[in-house]
Amino acid sequence: MRSRLRRCVITGLTIAAACLLVAPHAAAVPPSVRGGLGDDFLWGVAASGFQSEGATPDSNWTRYIEAKGYEPYEQSVDFYHRYASDIALAAHLGARVFRIGIEWARVQPQPGQWDEEAFRFYDAVVAEILDHGMRPMLTLDHWVYPGWVADRGGWNDPAIVEDWLRNARRVVDRYADWNPVWVTVNEPVAYIMHEVRHNGTDAGRMLDLVARAHNDIYDYVHRVQPDARVTSNVGYVAGAEAEVNGPLLDRIGAKLDIIGVDYYFGLQAPEASTDGSVPPPAGMWELPVRPEGIYYALRHYAERFPDKPLYIVENGMPTEDGAPRADGYTRSDHLRDTVYWIQRAKADGMNVIGFNYWSITDNYEWGSYAPRFGLYTVDVRTDPNLTRTPTDAVDTYRDIIAADGVPAEYRPVRPLSDCALVDPPASCEHPVTVPEVQFAGQTAS
Repeated sequence: MRSRLRRCVITGLTIAAACLLVAPHAAAVPPSVRGGLGDDFLWGVAASGFQSEGATPDSNWTRYIEAKGYEPYEQSVDFYHRYASDIALAAHLGARVFRIGIEWARVQPQPGQWDEEAFRFYDAVVAEILDHGMRPMLTLDHWVYPGWVADRGGWNDPAIVEDWLRNARRVVDRYADWNPVWVTVNEPVAYIMHEVRHNGTDAGRMLDLVARAHNDIYDYVHRVQPDARVTSNVGYVAGAEAEVNGPLLDRIGAKLDIIGVDYYFGLQAPEASTDGSVPPPAGMWELPVRPEGIYYALRHYAERFPDKPLYIVENGMPTEDGAPRADGYTRSDHLRDTVYWIQRAKADGMNVIGFNYWSITDNYEWGSYAPRFGLYTVDVRTDPNLTRTPTDAVDTYRDIIAADGVPAEYRPVRPLSDCALVDPPASCEHPVTVPEVQFAGQTAS
């Protein structure tokens, strides 16, 4: 039962947040340099519970780290104790959305036992987001479940859906009045592949179970929060999206209010070798960054779901331990180029409503601290203070948000890749080009 006092407090915070969503500093940007995404575009940042919180309870992932010999987790970037300052960093950017996860392993450490202290932590996090004028985006499952669920076989246990829904309903009941955007399951197909590798899970069975969990909680959210927006973000796979994520969308597409897309990489160029194979990258920082691919990802889903809005739930660029990329492409370059292509998509009629930068800080990338995605970098290995050090992209993102995008005359730093390496066949059959423009004494195309 929700108390009248709590409802009044939440209503007040929500109204305050709605008022603050109109960024007053945006008006100071001259019209000549404003972007094309509009005052109502939802600029955001993202984090996940397990990857950033520290103080982690027993879960499938704490067990995987030990069993697989991954880099020790330590306390990650300690979002558990530093959430207020991290949320303030996002607000200073002008962000309107802050994405976090509500970790099942934390709030239900044993079957039938709910940890009220854990819920009070998330209460404080969500209240802090609202207090800074942002809307919470809450993820119910970001690949982590309690150790007791792992003991029952994880997603090999047919009963997991009922356990999953029992937790999810408890979370929805607690936070629906705070008017979040809901993410049911983060990148379900990638999640399935993780469980296949780590836990011997049957991929087809887990796909059916995850789809059932999503569809059931979608209906429940809308009973509790009728005007809710619910999504399940897909990890876009260039050149094979229909085959990889298509079966999932066949099962849950009717119960998505927003099409959530995560976009990171294009295709790897074939390289000559004695046996004709392609050498694997040393790390994800060597995977090919092709920012124009986000245009094709958006077009793919605009065509499949023409009546539904599109939201880039995650996008960013990894570097190795914070070092510059070998090709000299900076985080700022990548961010501006990506926003350029989102603006092109919107100009071409695609209903793109939001973009989250992954991530607000560096975090634990599922086995290692080497890949760095953060707007603020954190050296977990050597800095006991876990200092948040701004990257070049902090000022860049703040400027982009203030201006509703990049200026109309902006042209990408990164040239177009061979269409076969972006998102074939679409990128070759229906390519998009960069119009030439003369500025600052040079011609870009």
